[in-house]
Amino acid sequence: MDQIAITGGAHLVGDIPISGAKNSAIKLMTASLLTDEPLRLTNMPRLADTRFLGKLLRRLGAEVTESEGPDGPQTVLHTPEIVSAFAPYDLVRQMRASFNVLGPLLARTGHAKVSLPGGCAIGARPVDLHLKALEALGAHIDLNEGYVYAQAPRGLKGATIEFPFSSVGATEHAMLAAVLARGETVLIGAAREPEIVDLADCLNAMGAKVEGAGGSTLRIVGVARLTGATHAVAPDRIETGTYALAAAMAGGEVRLTNTRADLIESLLVKMEEAGVDVERRNDGLIIRRNGARLNAVTIETDPYPGFATDLQAQFMALMTVADGESVVRETIFENRFMHVPELSRLGADIVVSGGEARVRGVDCLQGAPVMATDLRASVSLVIAALAAKGETVVNRVYHLDRGFERLEEKLSACGAQVRRVKGAAEPEG
Repeated sequence: MDQIAITGGAHLVGDIPISGAKNSAIKLMTASLLTDEPLRLTNMPRLADTRFLGKLLRRLGAEVTESEGPDGPQTVLHTPEIVSAFAPYDLVRQMRASFNVLGPLLARTGHAKVSLPGGCAIGARPVDLHLKALEALGAHIDLNEGYVYAQAPRGLKGATIEFPFSSVGATEHAMLAAVLARGETVLIGAAREPEIVDLADCLNAMGAKVEGAGGSTLRIVGVARLTGATHAVAPDRIETGTYALAAAMAGGEVRLTNTRADLIESLLVKMEEAGVDVERRNDGLIIRRNGARLNAVTIETDPYPGFATDLQAQFMALMTVADGESVVRETIFENRFMHVPELSRLGADIVVSGGEARVRGVDCLQGAPVMATDLRASVSLVIAALAAKGETVVNRVYHLDRGFERLEEKLSACGAQVRRVKGAAEPEG
């Protein structure tokens, strides 16, 4: 497997362009199953996860064409006919979000057989809310031998669905199914993340009638059919926050382009509290740190617009060299401190108790071999390595390739000493 080697100590100076949002792109790709006309997605990230999903969509009948368009990287998805409504385990297991093909298949064909996604390293993440939403829309659901068998031979019908807690995946799944249901669907307690807004904008461009995205109540009036459209994928807020924290960790001045500061305002407030200079601009933001020691800051993860759980590991890396003790509380996923033992290998002083980690800042981190355990944890190790003395080698970087496009290139362009060490073939799952 490939490794990433980082020699710490270099300040970062320059521009980093932010890619399209991974968490948006993969749901937008599944929306292509809802129409027999082409869906053109611009500002598309090129990631392992989008490749995995493209492979599954092709099996279902989609034509997936990647190219460089006038607006940058684009993907055109065209599904004139659903040739199979079966999504097997060997494909769904590679990426949990591919489970969301279930709703579009059901809405368009009236039936689907989709594998349950299986376990997840950072927590259980069950799909019961997804299935209850589809049942509320009139689907008959059977579970057998690890597969979901869903039927709605007379089509789906609108319903009022109240989520017991905020779930991005379940909200998106309900939206993808309800746009072709008869009548009105009301989603109460819906997730408010920017990715929900992005999906709604795309569906509306295709002829759907979705109102209220970004709030806790969504109203969807079903239509008979959707058309093709062109839609630009929103900037990746997690990548934006990750590079903002990388710049703060290494020191220097980095301008993040093709993004929006409002997407990560909860993070920026905490970074400023820690002593990082943040300049919000119309076309992105500038992160500056002059080398002075940071202040310890306490954070608690929360659904949007709160502090994103997908930025928790990266912020913890920053706090490992802050002055004093910071507290990191994780409220979203039960197993999301797996990066702590690896940060400790670099000399971090972290004590975990349940869903809380206490981070006592140290004067300096030391480079060492470390291992990525999941996508966000892996990039936290890269961030820590930027400020560590000597060389850090990050193993199992296929996790990074799932969610960060051209990471070494973007950091190297700003002066980081980072390189990929090619190894044996990586696993797909």
